[in-house]
Amino acid sequence: MITADLHTLTGAYALHALPEAERSAFEGHLDACAACTQEVREFTATAGRLGLAVSVRPPVELKATVLRRIAIVRQESPRTSGQAGPTGSRPSRAPWSRFALAACLAAAAGLGGVAVWQHQQADDAQQRADTAQRRSQQLADVLAAPDAKATTATLKNGATGTLVVSHSKNRAAFVASGLPHPPAGKVYQLWFDDAGTMRPAGLMDSARSTEAVLLTGPVDRASGMGITLEPSGGSPAPTSSPLVLMDVATA
Repeated sequence: MITADLHTLTGAYALHALPEAERSAFEGHLDACAACTQEVREFTATAGRLGLAVSVRPPVELKATVLRRIAIVRQESPRTSGQAGPTGSRPSRAPWSRFALAACLAAAAGLGGVAVWQHQQADDAQQRADTAQRRSQQLADVLAAPDAKATTATLKNGATGTLVVSHSKNRAAFVASGLPHPPAGKVYQLWFDDAGTMRPAGLMDSARSTEAVLLTGPVDRASGMGITLEPSGGSPAPTSSPLVLMDVATA
């Protein structure tokens, strides 16, 4: 390829759209062309900013419109440092080509949905991390509360369970040790006993035999706490006999 042709590949190179042979030739050209090197940097940054700026899916017709204009709008010829402009001036570098700008827009239109998806995934992960951190802090607050009272019992399957209640926090925690993994399709579920009515209080992690869990919801007037084996996902009411029933320590 002649040097003039190589000057026109900056936009396509920045978008990783060159075939292997042209990419190799252009990278060799970059070593000796400061103008193209700078243009590639600017196009790459522009493409990245366009992709990250998309907050909604672009209209379906946008990509077709851009590609149609690429085919009919003539690209400006590159100018080297030795060529004079229309007024006799000698610009230090060629202006941005319409093709490259259109290519950046086309890339943003094509990849915008991916950018939105990645952004949503990052938000979801951050929300899960924030929730986990908040629950860990609440669990620590219950266990370290000055009025925390603990009751320990042995479950029917031989595991040990400790119920920790803080009335000042109006929360409770359950610490299990040696808990066998539940059968396939089953999960350990915790309950508050509200004067004979069992209130769901969370699920244990089926993959862990030792775990500290912050019970879901306030203690309120619960007189006890229990744990049962339930279908995966939990149940609105117990479907099996409790593995243990423990009294909630009074204030």
